[in-house]
Amino acid sequence: MFEHLPCNLCGSNNYKVLYKAKYENETQKDLIEKFRAAGDETLIDQIVKCKKCGFVYVNPRIKGKYILEGYSEGTDETHVGQAKGREITFAKQLKLINKFKPRKGKLLDIGTAGGSFLYVAKKNGWDVHGVEPNKWMAKWGKKHYGIDIKPGDIFANKYPDNYFDVVTLWDVLEHVPDAAKTLDEVNRILKPKGLLVVNYPDIGSWIARVLKRKWMFLLSVHLYYFTPRTIRIMLNKHGFKVKKIKPHFQSLAFGYLIFRTGAYSKFLQKIGKIMIKTLGWKDKQVSYWIGQTLVVARKK
Repeated sequence: MFEHLPCNLCGSNNYKVLYKAKYENETQKDLIEKFRAAGDETLIDQIVKCKKCGFVYVNPRIKGKYILEGYSEGTDETHVGQAKGREITFAKQLKLINKFKPRKGKLLDIGTAGGSFLYVAKKNGWDVHGVEPNKWMAKWGKKHYGIDIKPGDIFANKYPDNYFDVVTLWDVLEHVPDAAKTLDEVNRILKPKGLLVVNYPDIGSWIARVLKRKWMFLLSVHLYYFTPRTIRIMLNKHGFKVKKIKPHFQSLAFGYLIFRTGAYSKFLQKIGKIMIKTLGWKDKQVSYWIGQTLVVARKK
């Protein structure tokens, strides 16, 4: 079920181990099942760092076909339950996209989940398109937002060359089985000077370095861990020029954030529950940052 892979950035097989795997109590079914959930389970996989280029990734890992199989099945009520916060987040980021692309055209969101970004972009005048491996999510987006989301990944939906003005990958590039191959496909379907927008959790951020294995974005569903340096190198290698890198603030309900905190600190979760009970903050939207980074790049 597992495979050893070379570095997705430079191709080297020479690496050092940053975090050892913890598979002791996991079955094959459990491992695949992780990709069918909201992706909130803490890391149990081995994380390595390439000695040649410094790229950080999971190795060995579950074979790509099992990952895609996992993503396509199951439901994710937890994720869509936070649609309001995601709409708030995306409305802010769309303003930045509009600055780089004031003339609206065709926009593709890869791994769009329930389609919250597409909903915000459509209201703003964009011609939106979306792909999502999870069939339940795609149906939810159609029912909730009235947007036709194509099931499957970017490769299953044969888009023409030079077709889109903007392609986005919100919390997606770190999940795909082959980041380099995905970026090549994005380059193919983007128009010349088209815009690519990616956000990712930065393993080089101060909070990731301080928290180490307790960093909230060390998750079993994350296969790659970028830094501003390695994302620049990868994007440049696959035909993109980075125009902007900045911290990415997201909004989620306070109650959901406290729920997630429980996997890392029962004490903080207890304090949070007291605040929810006394202040009624369960559904209060909170903007937070724990290493998320946004990149805007143009096709060369």
